[in-house]
Parts: sequence; structure tokens; C-alpha cells
Amino acid sequence: MRISRTLATAALASLALTGAAVAPAQAAGAVLTTGSPSGPAVAVGDVLTANLVSGTYATFYNSATGTTGVKCAASSFSATVTSNPAAPGSAVERLDTQSFGSCTSNVIGVTGVKSISVTNLPFTNTVSDAPGNPVKLTPGAAGVMGTTVVLNTILGSISCNYQNSTGINGTTSNTGNTIGFSGQPFALVSGPSLCFSTGFFSATYGQVIDITAPGQPVLFVN
Repeated sequence: MRISRTLATAALASLALTGAAVAPAQAAGAVLTTGSPSGPAVAVGDVLTANLVSGTYATFYNSATGTTGVKCAASSFSATVTSNPAAPGSAVERLDTQSFGSCTSNVIGVTGVKSISVTNLPFTNTVSDAPGNPVKLTPGAAGVMGTTVVLNTILGSISCNYQNSTGINGTTSNTGNTIGFSGQPFALVSGPSLCFSTGFFSATYGQVIDITAPGQPVLFVN
């Protein structure tokens, strides 16, 4: 009887060890989560939005490091999540809207900024959790990424039409839950000589929030 009990105990111990060895690892978190890096995965179809980081500007300058051109105190975007796999990897968003307001210019001959509009939306935004948290905004099915800047001048209004056919690069940060672009080029395709031959776009948006999820939590990239 003692031998039988000993064998049974050994068998149970062996089974427990075997079960621990073959138990599946906990599933990895998604690339995009809400509330915290270990929070719930962002669902496909959720809508993400953000305004400019407080106290910053969206700018269209004459060089990547310049300060001559147009700056806007207001800007926002809205994007829909189309893919959010387990980390590590890349999530994909569809940039549906992007707007600019409260814009001014320091270009000689320009008396004001009438409007800035983004054309050929939606764009595709790929968000990676690779080192540096890179993002890539690329053209969608509507065609090349476009931006039209309408300026008031002493001789009337002019339109500067810019395009980018290959996409622009940016980064995300869980500090402040931001997404930003710095000195990204758009080539002039039509407009008078007062328009820069290349407009360089910079902006940082945050906090990025998921307005579809309960409580509209902030976004994290893992």
C-alpha cells in the first residue's frame, strides 16, 4: 500500500511538472493598447484622434531646419485602426481627416493665410514598435499625398500646391502619448514664385486618444 501511494504521488508530481513545461506562454500584448502598455488592445475599427501638443505649432517652412513660412496654432487628425497585431510588429491606421487653423505667415509679401487643406485622403499610417517607434505615413488609393496652402498677398490670394508620392516618416512616444513628424518634405507642383519649391512639414500631436473605447483612454505603442 505504501508503495502504491508513493508511485501515485510520483506520478502526480511528474504530471504537474510536465504540465508546467508544456503550458502555453501568455499571449503577447497588441502593438496598440489603451490606458497603459499592458492595457486592452485597441480594436480594429476604433477611431484615434489628437490635437497639437499644447503650446506647439504645425509648421510648413522653407527648409527642414528653417523658420520662414507658415505656422498653425491649431491642427488635429482622425484615424481609424485597420490592423493591430500582437507585439512585436506594426499596426496600421487609416488617416481619415487632418485639419489646420489659426495659421500665420512671416513670408515677405504674404498678408495672411487663407487656408491649408490636405488632399487625396485617406492616407495609410503604419505604426511600428521597432526601436525608435517609427511611423510611416504613405499615400492611399486616392493618389499622392497633397497639401494646398492658400495665402493672401498684397496682390490677391495665391495657391501653393504640394505633393509627396513616397510618404513621410515620424515617431511615436509613450511619454505624452504623442505622434510627431519633423522636417518632412512636400514638393511644389503648382503655384507662383512666392511658394517655396519644397515645403517642410513638422508637427507633434498628443495626447492621442481612442474615442471609440469607453472613457476615451490614451494610446500606447508596445
